[in-house]
Amino acid sequence: MSSLTRFVRNIYRVGVRDAYQQLMHLSDVKYGRMVGADQFGNKYFENMNPREEVPGRQRWVIFAQQFYEDNSQIPPEWHSWLQHIRAVPPTEDAVMQNLSPPWKQQWTENLSGTRGSYKSYNTVKPKVEAWEPKTAARA
Repeated sequence: MSSLTRFVRNIYRVGVRDAYQQLMHLSDVKYGRMVGADQFGNKYFENMNPREEVPGRQRWVIFAQQFYEDNSQIPPEWHSWLQHIRAVPPTEDAVMQNLSPPWKQQWTENLSGTRGSYKSYNTVKPKVEAWEPKTAARA
């Protein structure tokens, strides 16, 4: 019964619209503090209350592109925070805020299966060639 009360309480906290969105994409209604957002527009949340969330599931992301959710849309610094590798989120970590080496390029998601994916071309002569019939001219 506690999960039903938690469900109703979280619907009241986040609102009906956001609760519906979370049900469609997270299959659960969660309430927590918004920690930050990344360059893709993804929003990151955290709720460390042990009575409300299962251990290991206190951090979650709501993707900006709801129709195409892929883990490659999450930058590495946020991924390490979601997986509990980092204790402090990148928005609050002084080291991450001051770290911007000149060689670090902008993070891009994996574009496999989309129009922007890499398409290679073949430069090798085919082993089997198509048969070309040879005809003689009629007299």
